[in-house]
Amino acid sequence: MPLPPLSLYIHIPWCVAKCPYCDFHSLARRGPLPEGPYVRALLDDLDRSQAALRGRKIQTIFFGGGTPSLFAGAAVGEILEGVNRRATLEADCEITLEANPGTIDSRRFQAFREAGVTRLSLGVQSLHDPSLRRLGRIHNARDAYDAMEAAAGAGFRSFNIDLMYGLPDQTAAKALADVRAALAVDPPHLSLYELTIEAHTAFAHDPPVLPSEDERMAIEDAVTQAAGAAGYDRYEVSAYTRPGYRCAHNLNYWRFGDYLGLGAGAHSKLTGPEGVTRVARIADPARYMGDHDRIASRRLMARRDVVFEFLLNALRLTEGFSQDLLYARTGYDFTDLESLWAHAVTRSLLWREGDWIRTTPLGRRFLDALLAEFLAITEIMPAEVS
Repeated sequence: MPLPPLSLYIHIPWCVAKCPYCDFHSLARRGPLPEGPYVRALLDDLDRSQAALRGRKIQTIFFGGGTPSLFAGAAVGEILEGVNRRATLEADCEITLEANPGTIDSRRFQAFREAGVTRLSLGVQSLHDPSLRRLGRIHNARDAYDAMEAAAGAGFRSFNIDLMYGLPDQTAAKALADVRAALAVDPPHLSLYELTIEAHTAFAHDPPVLPSEDERMAIEDAVTQAAGAAGYDRYEVSAYTRPGYRCAHNLNYWRFGDYLGLGAGAHSKLTGPEGVTRVARIADPARYMGDHDRIASRRLMARRDVVFEFLLNALRLTEGFSQDLLYARTGYDFTDLESLWAHAVTRSLLWREGDWIRTTPLGRRFLDALLAEFLAITEIMPAEVS
C-alpha cells in the first residue's frame, strides 16, 4: 500500500510572552535567542531522521511555535537551505511560517520571502484592543492592521489570518466587526477558532467569564455567515478560503497524512511497515540542542487508535472522506465500522453517500460530542497494533 504524503513541521518554541489560553509547547524568551545552535540542532536532527524520509518527497513545510517570526530571515533561510540539501521537496512545496503581528514589519516579511517562505499565517486573534489585552497578546489592533496590510503587499503566494471568537465579554456584534475588518484586507485564507479553555493553561487556573453557549452559537453563526457572504469556502470546521488557497499543510493533517516534526517538543506521525508510529522530541530546548538522541518517546499505535485519530481529523473537513482514503490510512472498510456510522446517520449527524461520509451542518456543530461517541466505541475494539 502506498505511503501517505509527507510534510515537515519545524517547531520554534520561543515567544515574547506565554498567552494565557495557549496549550502549545512554548517558552517566554529570556535574553537573545540561540538561533545558531538551534538551527544546527534542527539540521542534525534531520540528518538522524533520514530513515523516516526513505526517499519520500516533502510536500509541505510549516514553521510553528511559539513565535517563529522571532527568528531572523537569515536563520529561516539557513534551515530551508539545509532541508533542501538533505531531502527532496515537491516542486510546488508550500512553506508556511507563523508570525505574530507584534514581532514583524515589512522588512522582516521581505526577509522571510527571500529565505524561501511562500505563505504566512498571522496570529491576529482580534482587532479589539481590550480583547487583545485579555488574551495576553503583545500586539494591539493597530499592529494587527499594519501586519495584515504588509502581508497583503509582500508578494507571498498566500497568507492566512487567524481570528478567535467566543472571547471574554464578546458579543456577536464585536465578533462580526473583527471578521469584517479582516475580510476588508481580502486575505486568501481565514481561520476562525472558538476560544476554548485548555488544561494546564493560565486560563484553566483562572478562567475568564465567556459568553454562554447560546451566545457562542449566535457568534459562530454570525462570523461563519459573514465569511460565506464574502465568498469564502468553509472547507474545514475552522478554515475558510478563496478558491485555490487551501492550506496544503493542514489538509495533509486532516487527511491523516504523515509528518516529521523537528524541534524541541515537536511531534511526528510516521507510517512504516509495522504500522503508524507517534514520536515526540525532547521538549527542553537546551537538552534538544545538546543531546544527539532527541527522542523523548516513540509509540506504535493500536489499530483502534489509528481509526479514531483518522476520524478526529477527517471529519473536520466539510468534504468528508472516501472509503478509499479510510482504507489507505487505517486498513478498514466502511462495512468494518458500521457500528460507528449507523446511529450518527440516523440522527442526521453524518451523511453517507455512496463511498463518501461527511458531517452534516448539525454534525459539525456537535462534532466534539460525535467524536466522544466514536471514541467510546473504538475503545472496545480489538487493541492490536496497526
